[in-house]
Amino acid sequence: MKKTDTSHYRHFLKVVDCQQACPAHTPVPEYIRLIADRKYTQAYMLNWESNVFPGILGRVCDRPCEPACRRGRVEDDPVAICRLKRVAADYKGEIQALLPEIPRTKNGKHIALIGAGPASLTVARDLLPLGYKITLFERDLQAGGMMRSQIPAFRLPEAVLDEELDLILQMGLKVRFGVAIDSMKSMLEEIFDVVFVGTGAPKGRDVRIPGRQEAKEHLTLGIDWLASVAFGHTRSIGERVIVLGGGNTAMDCCRTAKRLGGKQVKVVVRSTFDAMKASPWEKSDAGEEGIEIIPNHTPIEFVMEAGEFKGVLFEELNSSYDEKGKRTLTPTGNTVMMECDDVLIAIGQDTAFPWIERDIGIEFNEWQQPVLDEASLQSSLPTVFFGGDAAFGPKNIITAVAHGHKAAISIDLLCHGKDPVLERPVSDFNLVSQKMGIHEWSYHNKIKLDSRYPVPRLDWQEAIEKLTSEVELGYDEKLALDEAHRCFNCDVHTIFSEDICIECSACEDVCPVDCINFIPAHAEDTEVRDPIVVNRLRVSDINPEQELFVSAPLKTGHLMIKDEDVCLHCGLCAERCPTGAWDMKKFILNNVKAAIE
Repeated sequence: MKKTDTSHYRHFLKVVDCQQACPAHTPVPEYIRLIADRKYTQAYMLNWESNVFPGILGRVCDRPCEPACRRGRVEDDPVAICRLKRVAADYKGEIQALLPEIPRTKNGKHIALIGAGPASLTVARDLLPLGYKITLFERDLQAGGMMRSQIPAFRLPEAVLDEELDLILQMGLKVRFGVAIDSMKSMLEEIFDVVFVGTGAPKGRDVRIPGRQEAKEHLTLGIDWLASVAFGHTRSIGERVIVLGGGNTAMDCCRTAKRLGGKQVKVVVRSTFDAMKASPWEKSDAGEEGIEIIPNHTPIEFVMEAGEFKGVLFEELNSSYDEKGKRTLTPTGNTVMMECDDVLIAIGQDTAFPWIERDIGIEFNEWQQPVLDEASLQSSLPTVFFGGDAAFGPKNIITAVAHGHKAAISIDLLCHGKDPVLERPVSDFNLVSQKMGIHEWSYHNKIKLDSRYPVPRLDWQEAIEKLTSEVELGYDEKLALDEAHRCFNCDVHTIFSEDICIECSACEDVCPVDCINFIPAHAEDTEVRDPIVVNRLRVSDINPEQELFVSAPLKTGHLMIKDEDVCLHCGLCAERCPTGAWDMKKFILNNVKAAIE
């Protein structure tokens, strides 16, 4: 078997599951340690460098880091990574002096950003300190994109949104609000060196079934309705509301409807409850607010009687899955009539580029999405880049931020005459020993057995009485510190030195999860996951998605194989080792933005 290659950062990053899962590769364990040490401002700035909007994302992120959290493998719930991010934002001190300086003398390059959402603002944040002149175009009168128009104030207060947007808007870019771009050809004829498109996915999908035209006064696309509420144009809704769809937009629609007068609010979705695209916590919150979620039903008619809208006729479905996990929805023939006053349609959304002419060199695919290089986000017209939902369709805020970082690197390379694909910068890494004594480390390595601490909330009845009342109150300092200490510090790696190992097996004996193994070496072409190898491990039920670390042959010819998936990073192996063959070293990824793929 071949020794594991540890010369590249990818091996170590993959073991830090939360950081790897974050599209922007936010150094999660590091900022949680800073919170545990009450260094909130440092924790905030570490977040700001990677994910740009810590206060916003600490409330509304889709949390791809949390399902990846190692804590979730040993107990039910992962560390509250997202809500700890909010702690950094809530408790930070003054940060103006810590923000990057903006050169007064510009570098001669002028960048146009279309759309003022998270992707465009991230590009601005990254390029302004490099001396770029930037002009931002936004059709609305305020920045934020979908963060402002589609996330209700009870989840994301306007003050929090404005504070973090202003950090970027006040960095010196020129902003043209209320300007809708209606021709890319015209934009390209102006003075810009590069155009970045971050216009999101603004087109809601509709339901084309009988009665759609006749009932149109009672039917509204969910994203349009949320925007109308956000900008103060809509202040009420009927008492009986049906929301079609099962994603987070549907959850925002139903919860907002509850606050605007909806007394009987139902969410009806084609899938099963478990297969809904909405985040589990969003479904839970909707349920707590008295909203009924009805799965396995598809709308077949908007029913009108004598010119009056009555409601929606649904057909029941059966969901089944084949051996590959592909879902099939089978109509049962049973129908259900649900009466209502208004229907909000939240079944998805798409990109829309009617303003981009198709004869200017920008290639589109069969779904009318731009054809992009995934590494650089560059279109077939070299000076035009896309990012966020505008690039590959609807995702989430943190993905848009990651796109912004990638595009900023690409734009900077192009403006310096380099290839945005072939000459991209490469990240490197450092490993720093955390040893302070024989049994003492510079990180908190004692495993805390506490379960996840719930985030305090408003009373549910009080919460639905006002649209702008933030439901989650956030952790107080004691709860924040207790939750922070649940982190396993997965960026502090067990580093093994074969040349001084005496194979005493003390590390095997002390390991609480049996992840360390000393086994006879096999032929070099034997794969580490070969059954003859796996069956020799102390725990043979291994995760195919995570690494098995393989050492070089030891003096006896044996190999040390460590299951990185279940390691708790507790440091007991390093404490017990009599020769120092084990050490605990913190992984530091340099130039994190360049590691975004």
